[in-house]
Amino acid sequence: MAAVQRSSRGGRGRRMMNDINVVPYIDVMLVLLIIFMVAAPMINPGTVDLPSVAKSTSPQRPPLEVILKSNGDLLLRQRDKNGQSQEQPINKNDLPLRVAELQREDPELAVVIAADKSIRYELVMQTLSSLQKRQIQKVGLLVNPENAP
Repeated sequence: MAAVQRSSRGGRGRRMMNDINVVPYIDVMLVLLIIFMVAAPMINPGTVDLPSVAKSTSPQRPPLEVILKSNGDLLLRQRDKNGQSQEQPINKNDLPLRVAELQREDPELAVVIAADKSIRYELVMQTLSSLQKRQIQKVGLLVNPENAP
């Protein structure tokens, strides 16, 4: 009887392959690449039709300005259509009530907060928050157009 030579594991003596054949994967990737290259020019990119707005013929009313000075003073500036302005000092607690009263008279009146650049941002946000709590509509921040991006 002939002795059958066995490996230490008890198998037939075949060695395990420790590398992966990647050629089929490369072939599949090349076929997919060709399909996408052929199909890409046929796809129409989505276009967005934006609405157009005509220029308003009626002159826009200047906004109501809430001015925060660097020393903490609050001013309320109203401008008329001729550009004449009147400023009045106002208390922080009376500001939302006064602005709400002015917006009841004119619902289209916009409000902007003009703060000195050295003032803490927290004070600006507190003012904005107090106006929003009273349901003041159309509130924004005024910036200097020369320094705007």
